[in-house]
Amino acid sequence: MKMLKNKYGYFVNELKEYVITSPRTPRPWINIISNGDYGLVISQTGSGYSWRTHAQLNRITRWEQDLIKDEWGKYIYIRDAETGKFWSAGWKPVCADAKRYTCRHGTGYTVIESLVNGIESELTVFVPNDEPVEIWKLQLKNRSKKNRKLELFTYMEWCLGAAPDWHREFHKSFTETIYDKDNYALCATKRLWEVPSENGHWNKNWEYVAFHSSSIKPSSYDGDKESFLGMYGMPSKPAALMNGKLRKRTGNWLDPVASLKINVTLKPGREKTVVFTLGAVRSQEEAASLMKKYKNVKETDASLSMVKEKWQSILNSVEVQTPDESMNIMLNTWLKYQAITGRIWGRTGYYQTGGAYGYRDQLQDSQIFLPIDHVHTRDQIALHARHQFKDGTVYHWWHPISEIGLTTDMTDDLLWLPFVVQSYLDETNDYSILSDREPFVDDPNPATIYDHCIRAIDKVLSRFSDRGLPLIGAGDWNDGLSAVGLKMKGESIWLGHFLYKILTDFTAIAAHSGDREKTGIYSRRAEELKKSLNEIGWDGEWYYRATKDSGEKIGSRENTEGRIYLNAQTWAVIADVADEKRANQVMDMVEEHLESDVGPLLLFPSYKSPDEEIGYLTRYSPAMRENGGVYTHAATWAIISAAKLKRNDCAYRLFTKINPVHRGKNPDKNFGEPYVTPGNIEGPESQFYGRSGWTWYTGSAAWLFKAGVEGILGVRPSADGLIIDPCIPSSWKGYTVRRKFRGAEYLIEVKNPDRIGSGIKEIILNGEKLVIPESECTKIIPVQPGGSVNNVEVIMGVE
Repeated sequence: MKMLKNKYGYFVNELKEYVITSPRTPRPWINIISNGDYGLVISQTGSGYSWRTHAQLNRITRWEQDLIKDEWGKYIYIRDAETGKFWSAGWKPVCADAKRYTCRHGTGYTVIESLVNGIESELTVFVPNDEPVEIWKLQLKNRSKKNRKLELFTYMEWCLGAAPDWHREFHKSFTETIYDKDNYALCATKRLWEVPSENGHWNKNWEYVAFHSSSIKPSSYDGDKESFLGMYGMPSKPAALMNGKLRKRTGNWLDPVASLKINVTLKPGREKTVVFTLGAVRSQEEAASLMKKYKNVKETDASLSMVKEKWQSILNSVEVQTPDESMNIMLNTWLKYQAITGRIWGRTGYYQTGGAYGYRDQLQDSQIFLPIDHVHTRDQIALHARHQFKDGTVYHWWHPISEIGLTTDMTDDLLWLPFVVQSYLDETNDYSILSDREPFVDDPNPATIYDHCIRAIDKVLSRFSDRGLPLIGAGDWNDGLSAVGLKMKGESIWLGHFLYKILTDFTAIAAHSGDREKTGIYSRRAEELKKSLNEIGWDGEWYYRATKDSGEKIGSRENTEGRIYLNAQTWAVIADVADEKRANQVMDMVEEHLESDVGPLLLFPSYKSPDEEIGYLTRYSPAMRENGGVYTHAATWAIISAAKLKRNDCAYRLFTKINPVHRGKNPDKNFGEPYVTPGNIEGPESQFYGRSGWTWYTGSAAWLFKAGVEGILGVRPSADGLIIDPCIPSSWKGYTVRRKFRGAEYLIEVKNPDRIGSGIKEIILNGEKLVIPESECTKIIPVQPGGSVNNVEVIMGVE
């Protein structure tokens, strides 16, 4: 069933797919497919790239960031041997006019279908669950009335290491290709891996064997770019396709590529399937095993079925049904998929090839796993604990494989460890995580997770101004505030809000752990901090954002540009720094000064000229990204804040404004994919107001999921059970949420007979009415036995 159709495509919800009906989308609309180690990116044109473990340090195929041309990729050409006409299975690189063309991006796979010159092709691309290989299953059908002799040519350029390999004449000197006639494959190795190291020397082999094989014996092959394209040739009209020949050139000294030629003859109405593989493994033997396995079409189909089953299991862990189909689609499928495959496993995208772990980034993203399989969140916590130093500081980011990281004076990174530990405890109530032990970057002796968290908190507490506010250093979540506190004098009001929440959370955790000293210290410091934030950080109508090293405020009514910042208001609400009156006051200011037609702006007005004492945020074009645009990660916190204050119309309105399905109703204005969140949406001071960018590679996906399920629908975990606390549009008749929690399943139906936005009159658990005293705990469904299935009926209203 086609749903929420726009000019370029539509959703098929039962298949969890987005179907693109034209390759000429405003920007490349991509899919990121990864099993947590091996991955690929593929656009609706068929372009993209592949990697193993790290999309930048261990790139398998070459790709350059050009979102206008989108002409770097791994391609299959189809050539009519009799007429010499040729086209490609994807639209790129030939860009032939197709009688029919669709690209179906699914969870864990992409299918491109086309009908060109009487030949119907269906290319399915996926990555098996546990193998470092990608599969291209090409099905051809002769829709014409005559016999057809076809020639298939594959083509890609080897990278084999760090990307981009801009010094190609240097890098190609170390690559060797061979043809493996027994496995119908081209293989490639490289005698240099320019992975960063402590000593800075490039003196090691690339540790893999790359391979590209076919299930049908090739009639020819080529490993040389020059002979395939022809001198001064181009991928849209390569010499090999013009003359129908490959020259069988492999070895050293070439500009290394991989191309296999397969001959196919089809009678009218007949079909043929060819399976190609591309992968990178540790040995030739492992490569041979995978190539042999996927010569079998049944093995290919079975592997694809297992991929779909895996994603079905992940995505079905939380399921909602609301009157808003766009919300259902995002919460049930695409936000979870984006956060997991794009941000945690792939850590890459067309707008940022990435590959590294951000200390704050993937910790926040890992919250997506809490209602799915919290073990993954626990593993992420352990990974990040290992990238902390003994003094509590952390890498801002680090590269897997090399383990080289960046140390900075960024002041918020380290606090996300205790923040996510608290989220884990809310979900599981399993305090044993605090006893897990992990080493430090600079000390192999392991310490408990509790100790890691305490060191992070204490480090931030040691970096305070004389006025009792935390120092901003080189930035405090917003990397663009990169010069505000380089002399370690500037203060951060937002960081103060964030730290206050951490202190209040860890006061309770320290008490539970029997740490009386920290319980007392954190309780006292929290109250002192709250007082300073409300007395010093208050600007009259809202909280200002920070002070520069000079003491000058930013985000203040005293400023002509950047007068008000979003995060300093929303986190005052989230962290309970502001009392009820002031919390509503700051949200009034958010709605009045920051809310736009496309969501809440990060700041307003935008900076029109660079300010060297603020940082590179001011160097963006006005209304782009953090400089007065909607930064969707921060926008999700505005939704959570509005829901907390029971501003139901505001919370839902903000959710809708940044919901990519809603934004995609006008795709030529939105530009980005309508099925994943963008990192930013350009603000009203931009001539491209409403244009989204930086899709996929954004921390907003996991947070928008939390904002929708826990904020608006109000189903969120706590130590004592599941909280039910709706903040919905008063027009809704109700909604349902199915969720697993501590081994039990909860089928929650919320009814809204009085058409109100919040408030609960009655809760019925498994047929029995719960007693509702007048306290916060009235909204909590007690923890039920593991393995049980529980029916919960919630009646909204006011007694």
